[in-house]
Amino acid sequence: MAKTFLIGAGPGDPDLLTLRAARLLGQAEIVLHDALVGEGILQLANPAAELVDVGKRFAGKAMAQAEICRKLVAAARTGKLVVRLKGGDPMIFGRATEEMEALTAAGFEFEVVPGVTAACAAAAGARMSLTRRGVARSLHFLTGHGAEGGLPAHDWGALVRAGGTIAVYMGGHTLAGLAAHLIEAGMAPGLPALAVENAGRAEAREIAGTLATLPRRLREAKPLGPVLLLLGEALGPETVRAATREAMMTE
Repeated sequence: MAKTFLIGAGPGDPDLLTLRAARLLGQAEIVLHDALVGEGILQLANPAAELVDVGKRFAGKAMAQAEICRKLVAAARTGKLVVRLKGGDPMIFGRATEEMEALTAAGFEFEVVPGVTAACAAAAGARMSLTRRGVARSLHFLTGHGAEGGLPAHDWGALVRAGGTIAVYMGGHTLAGLAAHLIEAGMAPGLPALAVENAGRAEAREIAGTLATLPRRLREAKPLGPVLLLLGEALGPETVRAATREAMMTE
């Protein structure tokens, strides 16, 4: 039986944990957790568990992925019940591949417990479906921050031709470049766009606009938490109208 678990902590609200995640967290003897895992979730851990912060941060001190993998394997070698607690879902921009490969290479069995990913939490909080019959038949998950730093080289033309809704993770700092590339590839500047800071948490904040206007609006909002971007016609014209009304009120 596996004694190491890669668990999705969801967007931060303890109520959005799966029952399996909460049960395993309460039994864990070692918990290696991301920086974005909320204190409320960590409080559900076994009081006797060793809590190890292995989080990455956009700015400031961060632990390299190779070091995280080393610590995870070392924890597995103790024979204790180990939980690797990752924000959102481990399999969506969670670097789970490297950690699974490290455990497999060291000869350890493991299980993965999925979690609510930020795009779903953002859509639920905004009450906007990511798909809509006759409007958005596909959903595309992108990263806005590559391993080499900055905006990755996506196939912008293919994204425009595909249509549907685009959810961009870690794109708050690269939105201006992303929007410029998409518009240059033929995407409508007036496409509804929404930035959600701290999606799924009590302190969540929504900044609405269009593909052309959202970069400026987000820059003015000065978000401090993680930002999830949603782009697409499925967000509806109400997104653009809300942004327009807010802009008029602040002018």
